[in-house]
Amino acid sequence: MSEQTATWYNLYDARPQVEVPAESPLAWSYHHSGRPAVGEKSRVVLRERAMAGHLILRGGAIVLDEAVRQVLGFGLPGRPNTLTRDASGERSVQWLSPDEWLVIVPGGEEFALEKRLREALGDAHYAIVNVSGGQTLIELEGEKARELLMKSTPYDVHPEAFPVGKGVTTVFAKANLILRRPTEERWELVLRRSFADYLYRWILDAGAEYAIGVEG
Repeated sequence: MSEQTATWYNLYDARPQVEVPAESPLAWSYHHSGRPAVGEKSRVVLRERAMAGHLILRGGAIVLDEAVRQVLGFGLPGRPNTLTRDASGERSVQWLSPDEWLVIVPGGEEFALEKRLREALGDAHYAIVNVSGGQTLIELEGEKARELLMKSTPYDVHPEAFPVGKGVTTVFAKANLILRRPTEERWELVLRRSFADYLYRWILDAGAEYAIGVEG
């Protein structure tokens, strides 16, 4: 007689309705370090995609791919250190390690997404962790964005070594982060909240000669 094991988990909405609004990881930085305006001479533009939903998925690629396709409408990346996106570009999945993927969606979607993924995965062997509160995403765009990166990371960001659709975990200044290139002109830095102020000030300094501006 076989025994059936039930799967139990607690699922919490990390965005409860409260009187005090949540703040961007860079809110303090904007106040103390300034937000240089984007001008005609700006060759690099910085934007923060604050409060986005970040989920870490772990498990077998075949099972996770089926669930992600069912829920998001597109599958996992087919190669390591690459990412896939939906048509809008607002939702993405990046292959981080042999059994680990990072899903980023617009803020507020992550709770429902986690619930739907768990329902689709059923009794499969997997793990889903909502890391939205501990990470943020900074975009760098402009004709001098790659030169700014060359001053900041040892990773080769030449187009031949870092084509569109690639993403890697690397060192940036004295911090670790995920560096991604979703389009020809735009780069993304996915970083821990605790590094946000340090990296913001670093980027402003490294981008000063390019008249860097901050949008949003």
